[in-house]
Amino acid sequence: MAFINQTDKKAIALAIKPILKKYKVKATLSIEHSSTIKLNIKSGKLDFLGNYLYKHPESNYIQVNPFCYSQHFTNECLEFMKEAHKALLSAGWYDNSDIMTDYFDTAYYYGINVGKWDKPYQLEI
Repeated sequence: MAFINQTDKKAIALAIKPILKKYKVKATLSIEHSSTIKLNIKSGKLDFLGNYLYKHPESNYIQVNPFCYSQHFTNECLEFMKEAHKALLSAGWYDNSDIMTDYFDTAYYYGINVGKWDKPYQLEI
């Protein structure tokens, strides 16, 4: 059963902090339903919305798919996503799931949001 606690969140925060500083991005970590950790990117120097390859013209936020983010971003935004993804999996994450037998066993779920539906990502120039 997927579960993440505050101790794991602190470990992930230590791994993610230097990445945020390196790319000049401001973000927070949150735990949802004790099973999912989310990296919520609020603002920064990277143009995630302009760099997103499948952007809807009216969208001002992105819920990044953690399984195919490498197909949706390029350049420095892609490098950030790779490093952030690795950091999110740094707290003992594992996945022993077998969808063929309807058996799901993972340490915890994870996700990345660029902005929110009610508070868009702020590009700092």
